[in-house]
Amino acid sequence: MGNAEKSACAASVRAAARLIQRSGRQIICDEITAQLAKLKCEAVPRVAALARQVDLLLVFGGDGTMLHTARQIAGSKTPMLGVNIGGLGFLTAVPSDKLADALKLVWRGEFKFESRALIEATGCGRGKKIQALALNDLVVSRGAVSRLIALDVSVNGEPITRYRCDGLIVSSPTGSTAYSLAAGGAIVLPTAEVFVLTPICPHALSNRSIILPLSSTIRIKAVSTVADAFLNADGQIVGELAAGDEITIRRSRSTVRLVHLKNGSFLEALRRKLHWRGTYF
Repeated sequence: MGNAEKSACAASVRAAARLIQRSGRQIICDEITAQLAKLKCEAVPRVAALARQVDLLLVFGGDGTMLHTARQIAGSKTPMLGVNIGGLGFLTAVPSDKLADALKLVWRGEFKFESRALIEATGCGRGKKIQALALNDLVVSRGAVSRLIALDVSVNGEPITRYRCDGLIVSSPTGSTAYSLAAGGAIVLPTAEVFVLTPICPHALSNRSIILPLSSTIRIKAVSTVADAFLNADGQIVGELAAGDEITIRRSRSTVRLVHLKNGSFLEALRRKLHWRGTYF
């Protein structure tokens, strides 16, 4: 499946289709991708249905496309292999110009599966039920008004503090290299069993990113009455919080599976994509 908003996706999807057909394997697409790339193949209406019918889901786009797809197929055992049509791309394992080499590794079985934890938020905001899944992060942030919001945060029933900040990021291990990193949070291995709790521009120098067990139950209560607060799941607004509203964040029972090709690693990706320099062995 491909991101229809990226014009370069069509050519990459067609190239993949040719390679797959030459290998004697079958192609199935979602209807939007089939139309995008003008493919004459079996097509299904939704990505969730597509994942149930295939052995491997090739996802063409950037990390945003991977995040969107992960939420759609949450709980599926079908693995995803991301083909990067975009920028940095920590979730997309294959650059589009290396697709042919990548598929040869797949045909030879030179890959491994990696299970990634999803996180979920439940609660109520302005009288409406909130339930959201995320692969990267769940973020409570202020709206357009340039005022701090106040958030009371507790872990397993024990208070941490009242943050006065522009927002608060609750990151999964996969999301540590996303918004949390930009806000000063730690980088953790995506297979680590942790949350990363990172305040955005906190009004206290002592407020720092905190690493918590992934088994934790995190509760965030909106205290502010002077500024709107919004809950975002992987960058998408899923609810608005008024003063007194509370959400609970915990590990989801659902996971997604990613494919990693031979000789690829998270640490190698850090060195290459973040342009780290220095001496290493």
